[in-house]
Amino acid sequence: MRLAFIGGGNMASALLGGLIARGVKRGALTVVEPMPAARRRLAARFKVRAVPAPEARVLGANTLVLAVKPQDMRAAVAPLAGKLAGKLVISVAAGIRLRDLQRWLGGHAKLIRCMPNTPALIGAGIAGLYAPPGVTAGERRRAERILGAVGKVVWVKDEALLDPVTAVSASGPAYVFWFIEQLAGAGTELGLPADVAARLALETVLGAARLAAQSKEPPAVLRERVTSRGGTTAAALAVFDAEGLAERFRRAVQAASLRGTEMGEILGRD
Repeated sequence: MRLAFIGGGNMASALLGGLIARGVKRGALTVVEPMPAARRRLAARFKVRAVPAPEARVLGANTLVLAVKPQDMRAAVAPLAGKLAGKLVISVAAGIRLRDLQRWLGGHAKLIRCMPNTPALIGAGIAGLYAPPGVTAGERRRAERILGAVGKVVWVKDEALLDPVTAVSASGPAYVFWFIEQLAGAGTELGLPADVAARLALETVLGAARLAAQSKEPPAVLRERVTSRGGTTAAALAVFDAEGLAERFRRAVQAASLRGTEMGEILGRD
């Protein structure tokens, strides 16, 4: 596999590190990064070739990963239009629809779109992937190998489902960080030292997530087992129910999904 990254930001860095750790040769990896300081950091950290613009080695790769900011995508891929015959192109940019990317690339159809999340930075991510019918099973496996270097992958059958994927898993870490923040803050208000409350909140979320991941029972059953009738947990959950917290949370995730759809339409306009 000869792999070129267009863009050398956090997600590209995470993927580079994950792939190298899993045995991909550094000589098979190239990064296009226009910022000189970023190029130097990439070359020094990963010992890979980092160049300011697409060159012969980039165009010689059999797989390209588009890892630039969504608003920069059209300009970033313009030099590639009409030059990618037979190559697999994987986009990790939020909101960019494949129909628009295909148009910007001069009709290139071997495209996979994916939505990773920030835990990929520590190898604990999960990415939702979509491939149109023209992508082969082997190319799908190649994409799984690349994204799987920093976590787990799931496939969706409809590109439109990547907006809910974005709302649940790509935005999801922010919801979890917010919950840790609120849980720690509540503990502080109850008199706990700030450092103790912060540690309790963080380790509780971490431990609960690990328990849920290792259990054969769904989260609802695990929650019920913690909730004794008339006990402390039941008192807290009763407030959640009275405040309609579940419905409010669903509306928040729906808003994130809708915004993803809106961004796709905006970014794809000519």
